Order: sequence, then structure tokens, then C-alpha cells
Amino acid sequence: MRPPRLPSSSGESETTETPDAAETAEAADAPDTLPDTLPDRLGGPRRAEEPEAPARPALRAVEDRPEPAARPADDADSARGTRGRAGDPIARFWTFVEGGRAHTTFWMLFGSALALTVIGAVMVLSSSAIETVGSTTTAYGLFLRQAMWALVGFVGIFVVVLMPQRLLQRIAWPALIVTVLGLALVLSPLGHEVNGNRNWLQAGPINVQPAEFAKLALIVWAGSVLARKGTLVRQLHHAVIPVIFPGAASILLFIMIGRDLGTALIFGVIVAAVLFVAGTKLRYFVIAASLGVLAAIIGVITSPNRLARVSAWLNIGDACEGSGDLCYQAQHGLYALASGGWWGVGLGQSRQKWNYIPEAENDFIFTILGEELGLLGALTVLMLYAVLAIGMFRVAARAQSRFVKITTLGIMAWVIGQTFINLGMVTGLLPVIGVPLPFISYGGSSLTSTLLAVGVVMSFAHRQRRLAPDPGQQTEPEHRNPDQLTHQHAEAEESAPVKRRTTTS
Repeated sequence: MRPPRLPSSSGESETTETPDAAETAEAADAPDTLPDTLPDRLGGPRRAEEPEAPARPALRAVEDRPEPAARPADDADSARGTRGRAGDPIARFWTFVEGGRAHTTFWMLFGSALALTVIGAVMVLSSSAIETVGSTTTAYGLFLRQAMWALVGFVGIFVVVLMPQRLLQRIAWPALIVTVLGLALVLSPLGHEVNGNRNWLQAGPINVQPAEFAKLALIVWAGSVLARKGTLVRQLHHAVIPVIFPGAASILLFIMIGRDLGTALIFGVIVAAVLFVAGTKLRYFVIAASLGVLAAIIGVITSPNRLARVSAWLNIGDACEGSGDLCYQAQHGLYALASGGWWGVGLGQSRQKWNYIPEAENDFIFTILGEELGLLGALTVLMLYAVLAIGMFRVAARAQSRFVKITTLGIMAWVIGQTFINLGMVTGLLPVIGVPLPFISYGGSSLTSTLLAVGVVMSFAHRQRRLAPDPGQQTEPEHRNPDQLTHQHAEAEESAPVKRRTTTS
């Protein structure tokens, strides 16, 4: 054992040394030079030149870290990235998508959701007035119901925005259990069958579709579970249990018993999205996709109705002939889109809604929109969906929490994925499987659950907005007076605490 070090004749302390102000300023400006062999437990700071561990992609399996109290100006970061990669259009596109201020992202989400809901209510009125005027006392029946559910949805948005994130995670389990019980009640006498699908609960004049609320409950619950698992999700059994089994499997069981293939497809997209973002290995998705295709083929073959719809989509046999023409709805939907032209025939002037397209206010409402508002109106709606997707993507890209990232991208996959499936269905790219268009199609359960989902993402954006610096209070360094900067630097040196250097024997 080495003897203790004796103090020098100059009176140097045994363990500490107090330098003068000049040495303090020089040490503060110099990089940290601790030896590589210094143990981390001594509390020394990491070397400035030490490379960080290789990070995973920004949108997959990041560790939980506290939200930063202040971030550098996003516009400045975007400008530097644009100058560095000015010749790459793909880089400029991703810079635009990932950039923007946290203060504007919140209003992007709210504004696009509000605009889509208003357009949807107007189109529900236009497409349903002809049918409802002959069956009810007023032509505004379905429109008033849609407006009522929209009001409920926006009230829910403000409630969710003000809800703490921890509370949202705590109610994930109860919400999932309640929705699964609701799906089980669909098979009871309380269940109601519509167009061959038993997926409704009827309580007097109110019809509720529990599967729509189960989408949001599954996403929030899966985000909470996968965030706690961390990197363990890369192992197969942690990826399967409990997200796939029993979580998603119990929901899909009741949905398939109710013969709702379209909703089951959306749940498949949701589960794949949350597991991918969480960091599950890609080879598991290849296996799952193969099994999913096999299950879909079996489901089509074993159901005469599904087999007839797929045959009509592929124009096989006589599926498009006779009184049971399954091509009728899809063909007249294409007629509506074609007759709309560039500018449309005018709001309320559709011809195909006169009982040519059955239940035009539901899954095929986009065809009525294209006919009345033309290509310009259709592109406007698509741009609003794009704004909504960009807003969600920015929230996920800016998030430091695994729960926020997984939940946001899960909701984005649900809303945007369902939009693509509906548009592919009405344009003939996919068979008719009964998937509504978010925000636009008639349906209180679909509209309310989608607005609540947007509210969840807006709550994340609201927290990021509160933690981000106020753009009105930011000062650019190049606009400061150099003399003022020198004076501030001198004051910082005078007020800097005395640095103590510890020596070891």
C-alpha cells in the first residue's frame, strides 16, 4: 500500500487546488481531458471527443429519455441540413417533412382534422339527403347525427389534450378490457347485424361499433407495453406476448366471428406498425406476412360472399352479370369519378347519388365528392390527409419517449392506412371490403374514435410545444453587438464557480 502524499512546502492541499480566475476561464474553455482508465463511477464527465454508441434509426426502438427543456430552433437545423444537401431533392423533402416548429405542428393536426370533419359533414348531407327525404320526415337526419358525433369527438379531443401522459398510459389496460368486452357483447342479443357483418351494439336509437374504439385502445395499450419492454421486443416471445397474443388475437377473434374482414385487415396493419416501430426483427414480419396471406386466402375461399366480391373485382366468371351484380357499386363509383372532371358538377348536383350507388354516404362517399367537387376537390382532401400525416410524423420524429413514438406512428398507420385502403377500393385497385374513409364517411363510432386518436397525438404535440422555446423570444447570434457579447463573457467568467481539481494517489 502506497504511503499518503505529504503536502509540499508551498502549502499545497493534499487533495484540492484552487486556481486563479485566469486558470478557471482557461479550464472552462478547454475540452475535458480525463484519462480513459478513469472509472465511470467516479462521476467524471464523458470525453468530448468520445464517439457515441451507434444509434438506431430515429423512428425505431429509441430509449426512453426525458423531453428536452429547450431544443435548438428547428428552422435553423433545417436550414443547415438544406444548405449541406442542397443538390439532393430527396434530402430536401425529408428535411421539410421532419422540420417545422413544435408550435405549428399542434395546429397542423387540429386544422387538418377540423377541415376534414367539416368536409365530411357537408358531403354526408349532400349524399344522403336524397335517400333520407323519402324515408324520414327530414333530409337532414344523417347530417344532424354526424354533426352530433363530431361535436362529441372534438370535446373528447380537448379532454385528451389536457390529460397527463401517465394517466393515458394507466388507462390503457382498462380501455382495452372494456373494448374487448364490448366486442363480446356484439355476439349477444344486444348485437346488431348490418349488411352481413355483425359488429354493432344497439341501445335504443344509438348504434355503437366497438371495433372502432378497439383500434385506439389497442394502439395506446401496445405502445405502453412495448415501451416498457424496450429492446426485449427483438426477441420473438416478447414481440408475440402479450401484444399479439392475447391482446390483438382476442380482438381479431370476435371481429372474424362477426365476419368483418375489412376491420380485421386494419387491425393487422396496426399491429404490424407498432411492432415495427418498437424494433421487432424484420424476418418475423416476413413470416407473419406469409401466414397473413395464407389466412386471407382461406378466409376468401370459405366465404361465398367474399369469394364473389373478389371474383367481381378480378372480373372472373359471371360475377358482374345478373340481378346479383356485385360490380354494380364499384362501376357506378367509377362513373361518378369520371363525370366529375376537373371542377366537378357542383355541390349537391351529383347524379349517381340518386340510388345508383347504394348507401353513397358510407364507404363510397369519396366518389360523390369527386363527382361534385371534381379533381380539384379530391386533391384538396388528399392534401389535408397529407398535412395530417406530416404533423403526426413530426411529433414522432421529435419525441424522445418510446411510448409517444410507438403510439403516434401506430395512429398514423391506422388513419392513413385505412385511407389508402378505402381509396383503393373505390378506384378499383382493391376489392370492395367495407372500409370507411376516416373523417368523411358517415358513422358516429368511426368519426369519434378517429378524432380521439388525433387528440392523443395532439396531447403529445401540446407537451412538445410547451417544452420548446418560444419563437418570438429567440435571438439570432449574428444580430448581437460584439461589445455586448464580450461584456457578457467577462461577467460569466467573474461569476463562474471555482473549479476544484481532485488528485488521486
